[in-house]
Amino acid sequence: MEPINVFDYEILARERMDPACWDFYAGGSDDEVTMRANQSDFARVRLRPRMLVNVSQCDTSARVLGLPVRMPILIAPTSLHCLAHPQGECATAQGAGAAGTLMIVSTDATRTLEEIAQAASGPLWFQLYTYPSLEFAATLVRRAEMAGYKAIVLTVDLPVMGNRERSRRHAVPMPPPPLAEANFAGIEMGDEDQEWVSITWETVDWLRSITILPILLKGILTAEDALLALEHGISGIVVSNHGGRQLDGVVSSIEALPEIVEAVAGRCEVYMDGGIRRGTDILKALALGARAVLVGRPVLWGLAVDGANGVQQVLEILHAELERAMKLAGCPTLADIKRTLVKWERLADNASHA
Repeated sequence: MEPINVFDYEILARERMDPACWDFYAGGSDDEVTMRANQSDFARVRLRPRMLVNVSQCDTSARVLGLPVRMPILIAPTSLHCLAHPQGECATAQGAGAAGTLMIVSTDATRTLEEIAQAASGPLWFQLYTYPSLEFAATLVRRAEMAGYKAIVLTVDLPVMGNRERSRRHAVPMPPPPLAEANFAGIEMGDEDQEWVSITWETVDWLRSITILPILLKGILTAEDALLALEHGISGIVVSNHGGRQLDGVVSSIEALPEIVEAVAGRCEVYMDGGIRRGTDILKALALGARAVLVGRPVLWGLAVDGANGVQQVLEILHAELERAMKLAGCPTLADIKRTLVKWERLADNASHA
């Protein structure tokens, strides 16, 4: 049977992928508490739909940093797409363009940022890591500018690698030879557990000084850091815990989202990633203030199953689910999705008082 939801793609992708590569994509850090919470916490957000609204037409189009997209569903930056498909990130970019949306390209891609830009038929943002040095990071920024990328997404939650035990048990280098991180050709990376470059707010200022592109910070989880981000002139925040792959036990992205939206109060654009698996998840994130969501692992599942077409189909499934959910909730446009659409189910206090 043809896949009808992203979970079907997950099953098919796992069947097709090498176990070590699958665990690299699928795993989180430590006990994977945060990774599971990213999905399960969406169930705590309940919808309050309005009835008797004319939803015969439904408009899901959005603008992200001024760029028009067909849906408020973007492709999150994820590493090493050639583990899933020989065409790797080039196929992912083609699938994104075919679906009418935007891809954020990872520094740790298995195709060069230039190759991906040439393959793309839609807009691209570039996700930046600052290892192995700021000097090298600056060359990546210049290359992204030259290749036509429209924004820089600085990941701020990786001063060291999270403890990703599921991958470590395989004792297989990622990417396994002959694959390589294409943007680092000729660069000695060293031990993956080393502390590369300590990212600070001064790093954000440095990045602003070397590029005219808008800058988003990916990995913000608190209102305090969101307010500091505004002071440092950023254009957007991605509320993210790195898919549960860094510090385990942190808040889920959907739980962190409201306080950050409230703190920035419209002064920058706010996005979120982590745990998006259904159109109703997207609807809830939009109601809590996200301009758009970023989808990571499900896109990789689509890529593993059917290349660019699989990526497009995963996005189309989520888009169709979002459109249906909007109609059922009485929201014919994104502007109709208000905070009043949702309420939080509070967890009972089951603490022991022994």
